[in-house]
Amino acid sequence: MTITSVPHRYAVIGNPVEHSRSPFIHGAFAQQTGKTLVYDRLLAPIDGFAQAVNDFFAQGGGGLNVTVPFKEQACKLAQQHLSSRAQLAGAVNTLWMEHGQLHGCNTDGVGLLDDLRDLGFPPRDRNVLLIGAGGAARGVIFPLLEAGCAQLRVINRSPDRAHQLRDHVLSHARQFRNILHAGSLDEAGGPWDIVINATSSSLGDKPPALPPGIYASGALAYDMMYGAQPTPFMRQAASEGAAQTADGLGMLVAQAAASFLIWHGVMPDVQVVLNAVRRQLAQG
Repeated sequence: MTITSVPHRYAVIGNPVEHSRSPFIHGAFAQQTGKTLVYDRLLAPIDGFAQAVNDFFAQGGGGLNVTVPFKEQACKLAQQHLSSRAQLAGAVNTLWMEHGQLHGCNTDGVGLLDDLRDLGFPPRDRNVLLIGAGGAARGVIFPLLEAGCAQLRVINRSPDRAHQLRDHVLSHARQFRNILHAGSLDEAGGPWDIVINATSSSLGDKPPALPPGIYASGALAYDMMYGAQPTPFMRQAASEGAAQTADGLGMLVAQAAASFLIWHGVMPDVQVVLNAVRRQLAQG
C-alpha cells in the first residue's frame, strides 16, 4: 500500500480538530526518517466533509488522517479501494491517492493493540467492554476479537447502533457469535478486565453514564481520547474501582506510525515520539 510518488502535504481532518497532536507526531516521524513534509490540521464542516477531502487532494495533498466524526463517511468516499481492515471496520482513518484513485485504510486497531500490549493488557483471554458504536469502535472491534478476547460487549447510548455494529461484525465473522454481545449503557454487565471508551465524551467534561460495578479486580480503563490531565472517563473509572487507567495517546502515536508506513514506506520509532508528545503535553 505504499505510494511511489509522495506529495509533501498531509493533514488530519475532523471536527473538532484543533486539539490534535498529529502535526507534531508526523513532524517528528519525518525528522526521524529523513522525510520532508508539511502536516496541517484541517477543520471540515460537519456537512462538508466530502468537499473538503476532494479539495485537499485536488490541490496536491498526499494523505489525510481522519478523526471524529468522519471515519464512516471516509469509508464511503474510498469504498472502491479499501484495505481489508477498512472493509471489515466500515470506517477509515487513513486516506491517500494512488493512480488518481482515493484509497482508504484503518490503522486504529493496530494502534490500540500495540498500546494495550505495551500497558501489559493484551486482550487474549480477557473480558472486554467497548463503549461506543461509531467509527472509533468500528476500527477496533475486529482486531480485539481476532486478538482472542474471551468476551466482548459493545454498548452505546443508542442501543440500536450497538446491535447494528454487532450484526455488521457477525455478517463477516459468524465465529464470534458466542463471544460478541451488544446493548445499552445500562446493560454494561461485568465485571470486565478491560473497559475501552470509544466515544468522544472526553472532548467535553462528562464521562459516559455507566452503571457501577463494571470493573473486575485489576482492570484497565482505557480512553481513546487523551489530554495533559486524566480524562473525565479516566477519573470516573478510578473512582469506580479500575486498578489502572490510560488515555489514548499511545494508540494515537501507534496508529499514526502505521499511516506513515502506508504513505512513505518506512516505519518510524513509536516509543521515541510517544515520549516526546508526553513531554509536550506536560509543558502545555
